[in-house]
Amino acid sequence: MDVLKLIDEIEDILENGSSLPFSSKVMVDADELYEIIREIRIKLPDEIKQATWIKEERQRILAEAQKDADTMLNEAELRLEELVDQDEITKKAKERAEEIITKAQNNAKEIRLGALEYADNILLETQENLKNLIELLNENRQELRGGN
Repeated sequence: MDVLKLIDEIEDILENGSSLPFSSKVMVDADELYEIIREIRIKLPDEIKQATWIKEERQRILAEAQKDADTMLNEAELRLEELVDQDEITKKAKERAEEIITKAQNNAKEIRLGALEYADNILLETQENLKNLIELLNENRQELRGGN
């Protein structure tokens, strides 16, 4: 992530700055830090767009999984209707149709849960990164202002 690299640059600047004797304060080039902060502000919307894309992709995957499940259920129902006409295999046909329906429902559920988990993990990671970034920016701004 570009934003994280920029944050690393800020940390490097702070680590390599001239420290003031008997204090934890560091002298740094404010213009250099402001330039990096400007770049972060430019790149941050891209990070947010990526999170939005992940959310939309999750919705698409869920819709596709539901469509596949519906198709499988319809095919199972059609197959069941065809087999009902044959007396000797009616019982087996019903059992097989129920197996197909159960399998289709289980497959759809697994796909749905997997997609939700994947999207949630990506969104959580992005949220944590953004949270850390905001905290770091607030700390850096506080330092630049000579705060605590």
